[in-house]
Amino acid sequence: MPADRRRFLQHLTFSGIAIGALPSALHASPAAPVPDPDALNELHALHELDQSAAPPFDTTWMQKLTGKYKAVFDTPEINGGSGVWRAGMWATHCRDLLHAEPADLSAAIVIRHAAMPLIMNHEFWDTYDVAKTYKVLHPLTDKKTRRNPVLMTADDDQLPPTFASYALHKQIERGVVVLGCNLAFRSMVALVSKQDKLSGTAAREKALAMMVPGVLLQPNGIFPVTMAQHLGCSFVAAS
Repeated sequence: MPADRRRFLQHLTFSGIAIGALPSALHASPAAPVPDPDALNELHALHELDQSAAPPFDTTWMQKLTGKYKAVFDTPEINGGSGVWRAGMWATHCRDLLHAEPADLSAAIVIRHAAMPLIMNHEFWDTYDVAKTYKVLHPLTDKKTRRNPVLMTADDDQLPPTFASYALHKQIERGVVVLGCNLAFRSMVALVSKQDKLSGTAAREKALAMMVPGVLLQPNGIFPVTMAQHLGCSFVAAS
């Protein structure tokens, strides 16, 4: 194993986001949280939305999940970007251990809940200082950053080449399906609206323009997670 990759894996392990680690949620059921009044108010507002005004959603991604080996990577937290990297590692291991061809692999990454900044480009992260708001550090150096960790490169961000190849846009280029929660995308729109003093529609349009190309928004995050499983994907709690 190259030294840079070994050091990076060790860093991830000691940082508590080891790629191979399973989320603690799989081992224990935490006590039900006390309802947040603000969250309840937001939920009430969502129920009052005019569904006829919802944007059209592209569901043709379902037709792409045809491989022999299929998995859906549920990513509700940023967690240093490990949810996205896990999808890349899965594909690598399938090729190395099972001698799988690209056509044999079908992966879907669902980014939802608090992980929505992962579908936004570097410009968005820099302009709205996402890392400060969401308390995100560089995954290798643990230093402050204004860049999206799942879009980082080997040249500019010191990531080992193997992990840089797992970047979100690189996986999209290889045919991985990446889906985002439209409801949670409201948090990205809110950042634009607050800082730029824009109305809801204008703020949403600006946020959409700064979303990683190839990401498909879906009505919510649970819909694509369950549909991918319905189509035969193994479920992975990725972050």
